[in-house]
Amino acid sequence: MIAHPLRPLPGTDLSLSPVGLGCWALGGLWWGQPVADAEAIDTICAALDVGVNWVDTAPLYGHGRADELLVRALGPRLRQIVVATKVGVHWDGDGAHAHSDLRPASIVADIDASLRRLRLDRLDLVQIHWPCELGTPIQDSIAALVELQGLGKIAHFGACNYDADGLRQLAAAGPIACLQTPYSLLRREFEGPLRSALVDLPGRQEPLGVVVYEPLCRGLLTGKFSAIARFGDDDLRARDDRFKGPTFLRALTVASRLQLVARRLQVPVSALAIAWAARQPGVTAAIAGAKSAQQVVENARAFEILARQDVPWPEIDRIAGSFRG
Repeated sequence: MIAHPLRPLPGTDLSLSPVGLGCWALGGLWWGQPVADAEAIDTICAALDVGVNWVDTAPLYGHGRADELLVRALGPRLRQIVVATKVGVHWDGDGAHAHSDLRPASIVADIDASLRRLRLDRLDLVQIHWPCELGTPIQDSIAALVELQGLGKIAHFGACNYDADGLRQLAAAGPIACLQTPYSLLRREFEGPLRSALVDLPGRQEPLGVVVYEPLCRGLLTGKFSAIARFGDDDLRARDDRFKGPTFLRALTVASRLQLVARRLQVPVSALAIAWAARQPGVTAAIAGAKSAQQVVENARAFEILARQDVPWPEIDRIAGSFRG
C-alpha cells in the first residue's frame, strides 16, 4: 500500500484517502459490456495496493453484484477499509426508472440486506442515495437512520444528490455526516449555493464533509474518446446529453487541452482531473470508478499530483473555465 496523507471526514472518526474506488461500473449495470468477475476482483485488490482505503458502493450497483465482488475480492480485509454504501433507490428490472423509497421500513430492509451481502456487522457510512420520491417526511427517514445507528448497524449516515435547501432540511432533522455530489472540471454546480450551505448547517460546529463523484465526468476526462464515439443501449452514456452534439465536442476540447498539461507533467490525464476535483475547497475526497486494475493505477497517480509543487493549477482552472456546457 502506498503511503499518503489521509483526510479526516469532519465530525466523524473516519479518515479517507483523497481518492476512493467507485463500484458502480464494476456492478455491471448500465456501463456497457460487464466486467468479468476475475478482472473486477483484480481491480478492487489493485485499489488497496495503491493506497485507496475506501470504497463507494450501493444496492443498485448491479443489484448487489458490486457488494458481492467486494467480498470475493477482499474477504476479511473488507473490515480494514471504509465501506460507504447507500439506501433508498430501487429498480424493478423492467427498464422503468429507478425510484427512491425512504420509508423507514424500506431503509431498515436496505441496511439489513447490505450487511448480509457485505458480511459486515456494521456499515461505516450509509448515504441516502436520492431524495425520496414517495413523499416520506425527511424527519421519519432520519429517525430510522438514527435508530439504526443506536443499534450499532451503521456508524455514520449522510446523503447524495441533494441541493442546498434539501441539505439544510436534512441537517435540521439529524446528524448527517457528509454529502456526496457530482463535481468535475466539466460539471461545477457544487461551486454555487451548495458549497456555501456547507458552512452554516443546523446543528454543526464545522463545515460538512463532501465526497464528490464523477470527477472524470463519466470518462469524458480520460482522453479516450473521439468525436465519433458511440455507445450501446446498455450504456447510460448513450442517453447522456453530455456525450452528444456540440456539448460533447466542447468537452473533448477541454479534455484535449488538459491532456497537453498531463503530458508535460508525465501523468495520466485522468489522475490530473481527479486531483483537480480532490483539491477544491470543501472537498474531502473524490470517488473514481474503474473497470480494470490499470485504470486504478492511473487514477491513483492523483495522490502524487496532489503532493507536487509544479502543477500549473491556474492554467488548469482556465481550461475548466473555458467549458460552456
